[in-house]
Amino acid sequence: MTQSKALLTICDLHRPIEVDFLIVPGCSLLTLASAVEPLRAANRQAGRMVFNWRFVSTDGQPPLTSSGIAWPVSAKHDASARCDVLALAAGFGAAQMTDRKLIAHIYRAARQATIVIAIESGAWLLARTGLLDEHRAATHWEDFEDFAAAFPNVDLRPDRYIIDGRFITTSGSSPTFDLMVDLVRRILGHPAALDVASSFVHDDLRPAGDPQVNVTLGDVNHDPRLVRSIRIMETHVDAPVSIAAIAKRVSMSTRGLEQLFERQLGQTPGAYFLSLRLAAARRLVNDTRLSMTDIASRTGFSSESSFSRAFSRQFGLPPSASRKQPSTQQPVATVSHP
Repeated sequence: MTQSKALLTICDLHRPIEVDFLIVPGCSLLTLASAVEPLRAANRQAGRMVFNWRFVSTDGQPPLTSSGIAWPVSAKHDASARCDVLALAAGFGAAQMTDRKLIAHIYRAARQATIVIAIESGAWLLARTGLLDEHRAATHWEDFEDFAAAFPNVDLRPDRYIIDGRFITTSGSSPTFDLMVDLVRRILGHPAALDVASSFVHDDLRPAGDPQVNVTLGDVNHDPRLVRSIRIMETHVDAPVSIAAIAKRVSMSTRGLEQLFERQLGQTPGAYFLSLRLAAARRLVNDTRLSMTDIASRTGFSSESSFSRAFSRQFGLPPSASRKQPSTQQPVATVSHP
């Protein structure tokens, strides 16, 4: 990938690169650590301050992360102040954040930055400013369909992260880590980037254009036909295809595919496909206010009743009861500060 003019600008600086991390409530602790720790390690490896960062929020108060822990910030963010890199970090709930003052703040701040990084769900907020229109962008795979529908003028891609001009978007914590190591490489060179990755025993740096993986198989010895079959399932959650059709697409017999799944995953391809669809349904039940009818349709069930029965068998309670349960993904604790 050719280096953008904006990246060349910050790479040529003969002073520390100023990074403002603008934290939005609901962001993941792991994502924030993945964003800042490679920069800290780069400073350590270089023996000088290559990156100088600070954490800020729109109101100057520590925002609650997705685990309910407040992330400390040093100041209220000044949207009119220039910076080299504005890193907008958001997570759960960003898709529902439509407050005009917040979007206007992000718009002004983005106009003052040389590089803008929208981390994980930060792409939702940056897209609402209109600045991502006609740009390529990435977002977390769970949000892909909704994001594409909400922002038809954004060229959404299933990549782990995307650099397009002065705008960078990442799809999650691991891609954010890889992006930051990539930035270190561009600024300090390949050996320094390897040193940074090695300091975290991170030996699987993946390029920006790799597709996101929403089902981790882990074992590298999995048959490629199994991996391709699962990718087909993942892209047909809303309109399931038959196991026979999947087998044909990976050049296997139906029986052969069933034996492959049983041997490597301990279950039939039909059961695995159903579990994928129900996992997607549970995320929609717990993380959105979509009707059960809409959720059933989005996850390939012919009716709300058939969806409810399958959901109850899988999770031990109907979807309506699951929605009433306290979420383990949203902030659940209140942290007081002096």
